[in-house]
Amino acid sequence: MSLEGLLNGILNFFTFVIFARVILSFIVPLMGARPHPIVISIASLVNQITEPILGPIRRILPSFGGMDFSPMVVLIILILLGEVVKAAL
Repeated sequence: MSLEGLLNGILNFFTFVIFARVILSFIVPLMGARPHPIVISIASLVNQITEPILGPIRRILPSFGGMDFSPMVVLIILILLGEVVKAAL
């Protein structure tokens, strides 16, 4: 496996996990007071993976009335990093 393939794989993984976090943030509250334990486990794992990336961005961004735009900012950064990887290698 080439370095470019490895870096693209890592970037794609984080893109997928961030999209999963956004989707789960809408689904879990809709499940009511007692979501299924498997859904809770998946949401917890996704949060543990993404929080080290989203947390610092969230602290930098100003408050937008309860809306969290940190996933969008991180996705833009991941896209830009992907383009840099393509250009550099």
